[in-house]
Amino acid sequence: MEWWIPIIGFIGGMVAGVMNTLAGFGSIITLSILMELMGLPANVANGTNRLNTVFAGITATATFIRNDKLDVFRGRWYLIFTSIGAFIGIYLALVVSNEQFKLIFKFLIVVLFLILLLNPKRLLKEYTDEFELPLFILIPVFFLIGIYGGFIQMGMGVFFIVAIALLGRYNLVEGNALKSFIVLAYSIIALTIFWWNGLVDIKAGIAITLGQMLGAWISARFASRYKNANIWAYRILLIIVIFVIMYYFNIFYLLSNLF
Repeated sequence: MEWWIPIIGFIGGMVAGVMNTLAGFGSIITLSILMELMGLPANVANGTNRLNTVFAGITATATFIRNDKLDVFRGRWYLIFTSIGAFIGIYLALVVSNEQFKLIFKFLIVVLFLILLLNPKRLLKEYTDEFELPLFILIPVFFLIGIYGGFIQMGMGVFFIVAIALLGRYNLVEGNALKSFIVLAYSIIALTIFWWNGLVDIKAGIAITLGQMLGAWISARFASRYKNANIWAYRILLIIVIFVIMYYFNIFYLLSNLF
């Protein structure tokens, strides 16, 4: 491994930590580094990426708790059904091709983008009531989100944040806090299973993990203390989704050929 690759891994991990804590899709960066720069097979990169997720989750969750932004009891049902779905997703990650799932995801992200554009005020609204989402809606929605998160993790945070803001009446900061805790909970199980199956490369993931922990701490601290954090989280979320759409539909490649 070239000397500069761990440095790129650390910087990329830090950016990914910020993205994951405020919105999502940080795994686009970390998976790309693990596969393209460090040369790991896709399934090993998927397993190694859970190492970053666990330690960044610990950092972000601890910071949100310290700043009184996480209410685990209120989010207990989201935790339970997302985690149940994640167990199935982890199993699928061991037996199914990532490419099959990415094909579905590519079109789901377009739907997500339209939702973000159509109803930004509801995403940014500061709710004061303790709203309980009906279980017949909560169970299938967050169960499916859990399956996706357990399978590949990349983008799970975005789906979770939009769902919990639009359906569960969470603001973006509290939604991010709950998301960080839930992802941490099932990622510990995922990391253990991938490790048991020999799909985790500690040496390749350590620089990314350290960077992601720093990025998670910075962004969780910012989100907890800055009064306009909801607005910035929404803007970052929107920008990330736009770039992801451009990436998955090869728009960057088309633009490079035009210019």
